[in-house]
Amino acid sequence: MKPIRLVALFALAGAQVTARVQADALIVVEDRGGASALPYYEALSLQPRPQVPSPHLEVPRPPLDPFSESDMLPVRSVRLSPGLVERRVIEAPGLPPFFLVGDDAQSRAWLQQRSPHLRELNAAGLVVNVDSAEALAELRALVPGLSLAPASGDDLVDRLRLRHYPVLITSTGIEQ
Repeated sequence: MKPIRLVALFALAGAQVTARVQADALIVVEDRGGASALPYYEALSLQPRPQVPSPHLEVPRPPLDPFSESDMLPVRSVRLSPGLVERRVIEAPGLPPFFLVGDDAQSRAWLQQRSPHLRELNAAGLVVNVDSAEALAELRALVPGLSLAPASGDDLVDRLRLRHYPVLITSTGIEQ
């Protein structure tokens, strides 16, 4: 029998059992005997004891000042550096387009050159090497309307076999 049929069969059986339990008293389907587990539970003394007060638990409060983007800075991706990226095909259906850049001359020139295409793709940008909020703001000013967020890219090195940026990653390819 196929797994889908088994699931449907169990779901149907479960619905019938639920309806029957609600309609009638509980029916014991099988009792294999054995000793009651009650003595073990009693030995644990799990019953509430009125003479022992419950401990007071302090609930932590969230910080008054919420974290800001500048709290994530500086971002350094030690396994990525500016450089040339060879175009290649990947198969990642459903992967939304995104790109990696840093706060360097090559990334700035790439952003200015590729920004119309990046906007057309609605690609999200990860700034994988940036030291300050001011530097991040300067990158954003170069390409208004594009999303740029500071994030380490070291995890992508092994997953996508990357060594360099700037790079555009789509569901079908990696290119510079």
